[in-house]
Amino acid sequence: MRNLELDKVYQKLEPGPVVLLTTAECGRPNVMTMSWHMMVEFNPPLIACVVSEADYSFRALSQSGEAVIAIPPADLAETVVGIGNCSGRDVDKFARFGLTAKRANEVEAPLIEQCIVNIECKVLDRGMVKRYNLFILEAVKAWVDPKRAEAPTLHHCGYGRFRIDGEELRLRSAKP
Repeated sequence: MRNLELDKVYQKLEPGPVVLLTTAECGRPNVMTMSWHMMVEFNPPLIACVVSEADYSFRALSQSGEAVIAIPPADLAETVVGIGNCSGRDVDKFARFGLTAKRANEVEAPLIEQCIVNIECKVLDRGMVKRYNLFILEAVKAWVDPKRAEAPTLHHCGYGRFRIDGEELRLRSAKP
């Protein structure tokens, strides 16, 4: 074993695919790249996510209490990184990156047509926002593109490094 610097720990624990978080404020949609998220409960699906107070999306999420978590396919990697490298304060990211916003059913934040899955969410718990910028979201409606349901996704490893899903391994399990 060798020493692992503590600021590198997150690179080993990234739990799931890089996602795009959409919000809407006064009818203006925005999208940010997010990799700090995790499932908290199966049903109803509860998702914890960190949205920094410094992010433009923080205010919209805090005020509206709504968002969409969209899972992009790996072939959108450059778009995903581009979205993460600029601010919605300065640019309409949907226009800049050629994303198609679709109307959601339960929230004002838009779905993203190019994504594999779109999960409409409402903020359920803000108890850890002040201290950790951690929101607990409840999924209230979810969509999947059946043509892309098995498309590989992107996983963040830190500082511009990513992995793409590999081979699926199926083992017998008594739990979901």
